[in-house]
Amino acid sequence: MQEIEDPELAQKRMKELYAAKGYSDDWIEKRVRGIAIRDELMDEWGKRGVKMEKEYAILTAEISKATFGMTPSEYKEFKGLKRENLRDHMNDLELIFSMLGERVSTEITREEDAQGYTEVEGAAKRGGRVAGNARKETEKELGRPITSSENYLSEPEKKKKLEDKGKR
Repeated sequence: MQEIEDPELAQKRMKELYAAKGYSDDWIEKRVRGIAIRDELMDEWGKRGVKMEKEYAILTAEISKATFGMTPSEYKEFKGLKRENLRDHMNDLELIFSMLGERVSTEITREEDAQGYTEVEGAAKRGGRVAGNARKETEKELGRPITSSENYLSEPEKKKKLEDKGKR
């Protein structure tokens, strides 16, 4: 009941759960921000005539495919996940590019006042393409891929981050 009256309590509890699972504060902040961006996109799609759960799934897949070259189900397979939440197993950059694709999709949808599934789908593809282009440019600059098969099934994100720093 308290969380219904004060949604910040739910957010605080969610952050505590992620911290207890071994995620860093920095990662948790990105994850929470990503949830807010995703919720805003879902609300926008709903206002514009996207109604069925299947349509939401297809639109999400279009953004992911354009951003990462993989649908969410392909990405989960790439990371060796079964029923787990894909985003809970993304590293910082994967989360950032997910947010970028969804945020740009929201902006395009609004700017063009996209109405109905077909127009919203076009905005989603273009938003994902913007994030995909940024990802490719980042990969070129870093000399390595952004997408990673790593997941946090056996080892918490915080521990992996510390090990990665030790390798440098």
